[in-house]
Amino acid sequence: MNNRQLFLSHIAQTSPAPIGIEMVKAEGIYLWDKEGKKYVDLIAGFSVCNIGHSHPKVVKAVQEQAAQYMHLIVYGEFIESPQIAYAKLLTDLLPPSLNCVYFTNSGAEATEGAMKLAKRVTGRSKIIAFNKAYHGSTQGALSVMGDEYWRNAFRPLLPDVYHYDYNDDAVLAEIDSCTACVIVETVQAESGVTAPSKEWLQAIRQKCDAHCVLLILDEIQAGFGRTGSLWAFEQMGIVPDILLLGKALGGGMPLGAFVASQRMMHTLTYDPVLGHITTFGGHPVSCAAGKAALEVLLEGNYIKAVDEKEKVLLKQLVHPAIVSRQHCGLWMSLQFASEKIAQSVVHQCVQNGLITDWFVFAPNRLRIAPPLIIREAELTEVCATILRSIDEVVNTG
Repeated sequence: MNNRQLFLSHIAQTSPAPIGIEMVKAEGIYLWDKEGKKYVDLIAGFSVCNIGHSHPKVVKAVQEQAAQYMHLIVYGEFIESPQIAYAKLLTDLLPPSLNCVYFTNSGAEATEGAMKLAKRVTGRSKIIAFNKAYHGSTQGALSVMGDEYWRNAFRPLLPDVYHYDYNDDAVLAEIDSCTACVIVETVQAESGVTAPSKEWLQAIRQKCDAHCVLLILDEIQAGFGRTGSLWAFEQMGIVPDILLLGKALGGGMPLGAFVASQRMMHTLTYDPVLGHITTFGGHPVSCAAGKAALEVLLEGNYIKAVDEKEKVLLKQLVHPAIVSRQHCGLWMSLQFASEKIAQSVVHQCVQNGLITDWFVFAPNRLRIAPPLIIREAELTEVCATILRSIDEVVNTG
């Protein structure tokens, strides 16, 4: 059996039609398959590889840490310098109230931990979430996921979870003294890069303050420069009580985190002890990789250049078949008249050497989220390939 057959036979499948390309190398913004064909990674491994693939400083950090030690003991027992160093760097870059990091294996696990923390701190159970939200697919995270199509097959899920429309003031009346937390994406990712109004998020922050409700901001996809600032909430004029991180956090290695105040985090250490626990969360190799990747991001001019690169996309991605564009920094969705057209354009882009995809709640939109290191000249080539792919679909459709 060849690798494709083995892949289909022995790797649990998540969809009936995986992309199914056998990749053998990744470097910078590019991927290579086993036939030697080169692709631009137009989605950065789903916003994981903000500084591209296989950056030498990240590879070196991984190799050096692996040579020192890898897994030692369950998370939180030994003093492990990669965890400390990365947590210190992160909290130095965050507001003073976000000074304590709980590292997890993934963004979904960060969501789970944050919900537990909110219940523990407030003594309440009511959670407010939003339609078309994506926070992970474990059962707790699935409970706050914003679409019944995805939730229904796995019920019963967490009780006392209520969903409202994103960017709709109707939610404000529902935040009350029974509410433990509001969990919301600073920019909603899987609805197709939907940015809220600043005033709406500020009103939620004010209502949470009025009722001692914790505000959880999910920046698992929006963080680490994707929107043009290190943290997207910096543009909104608010500070969350709990911040969710993942994706780019690990620099290509598996890592997630929820960040809050030390005072709140301390509630997970007693009644019961081990109020939240993980074996591999904050793996030293992942923390070393993540810290190195963040340092590369900060040392470069990548975040400052996001606005100019966004202008390149806006100027060049114009086509009669594009119904609308939603964007926030180096992050965009292109809407087409139907899901069928969008899927065809996605597949044609892959054929033409661009790895892209659609969105969980917007299958009629094409995803654009390249590594932040992409040059403007490369971005111009990417735009030309997208437009050519659209033409090839429309002209043969």
